[in-house]
Amino acid sequence: MKLRTTLTAVSASLLALCSATVFAQAAAPAASAATPRVDQRQENQAQRIEQGKASGQLTQREAHRLNHQQKAVARAETKAKADGTVTPQERKRLHKMQDNTSQNIRQQKHDHQTRPASAPAAGK
Repeated sequence: MKLRTTLTAVSASLLALCSATVFAQAAAPAASAATPRVDQRQENQAQRIEQGKASGQLTQREAHRLNHQQKAVARAETKAKADGTVTPQERKRLHKMQDNTSQNIRQQKHDHQTRPASAPAAGK
């Protein structure tokens, strides 16, 4: 009777160990596909665009172009995550795209083109 209890305990331990291993392997690709820095930058840049629209530093056309660039980065991020892993090369490409968008936001906000005072901001 004691042997049967020991075998049952060992079997249960092995089953738990195998389950934990399978779970850890399934969770690993999801972690390597995470792009929190990219996501945070996207959010920051979207806020910069909105602030530029609200202040009149960005024209409607400029804001539209910048939002289009933001969407291109989001599409590239989705494509990079599609296989469950974002490679260093994919991550580098995403950061370069965001660098370009950030530079464009700065240039457009400081190019002395302004929305006419009588034109309301979009979405307001």
